[in-house]
Amino acid sequence: MPLFQPLDDRHRLMGRLALGLEYDGSAYCGWQRLKHASSVQAEVERALSKVADRPVKVHCSGRTDSGVHATRQIAHFDAPVGRTRKAWVFGANANLPRDIAVRWVTPVGDDFHARFKALARRYRYVILNQPSRPVLERANATWCRDPLDADAMHQAAQCLVGEHDFSSFRAAGCQSKTPWRHLHFVEVSRHGALVVVDIQANAFLHHMIRNIVGALVTVGRGEQGTDYLSRLLALGDRTRADVTAPGCGLHFVDSIYDERFALPREPLGPILLAFLGEWTGERELPHCPWVEFRKGSA
Repeated sequence: MPLFQPLDDRHRLMGRLALGLEYDGSAYCGWQRLKHASSVQAEVERALSKVADRPVKVHCSGRTDSGVHATRQIAHFDAPVGRTRKAWVFGANANLPRDIAVRWVTPVGDDFHARFKALARRYRYVILNQPSRPVLERANATWCRDPLDADAMHQAAQCLVGEHDFSSFRAAGCQSKTPWRHLHFVEVSRHGALVVVDIQANAFLHHMIRNIVGALVTVGRGEQGTDYLSRLLALGDRTRADVTAPGCGLHFVDSIYDERFALPREPLGPILLAFLGEWTGERELPHCPWVEFRKGSA
């Protein structure tokens, strides 16, 4: 997908549409609509409903927590009326607050479902590792004033790759029926003052990434050895694990689908990491039953 692609303003799109969303989650309780707090879902549905002049319900690829950001949240909705691609994108953005934007809209088949057809979800956790507190990036990265050993953090994280019971890293209020997840990869790297935890799995438990990062920072500070996460994983007990890292450093950067859906490709976010040059869907998925099942399911 070219970065500057003209939006068609002649052909009306109806039926099931997929859209790519970017948002700053600082002001929201998370993605999911709630009665008592502002949510990203409610804002997106309100904006699309204004464009359609009819109620619109949106389904997303993965719910994000309070304060968590997204640069490629995939969602879908069934358009009740025809509007051009330009009208859907520009119309929605004209009715969205400044911290949420629709990046693209594309038609998909009725068998597409943003959540149930996702093969993997990918996040990047950004830590600004410097003595002084951040100013311009204070809402997009977590500040750690203590020196971190990114190589030790990376080594400690490798025990998590594969299919495991992640009970030690799930929130107490997690509603998932099973603590088992398949972690495709987790990489920790340093880029100047930035320490980045890049992690992908078939799905994640509530607070799973933030709890993993909390433990990794303990390793990075030298307070625990590189076997720390392996020991926590074996315990299967969240009450004996580490702190939960803040939500502001977490970015939902990709949701991966079978190539037949032909969703637009774009550079992986957040913009802080644009220099890395990676685009969505460039990495091969592991050969595992979950991926094969999702690809073959009707």
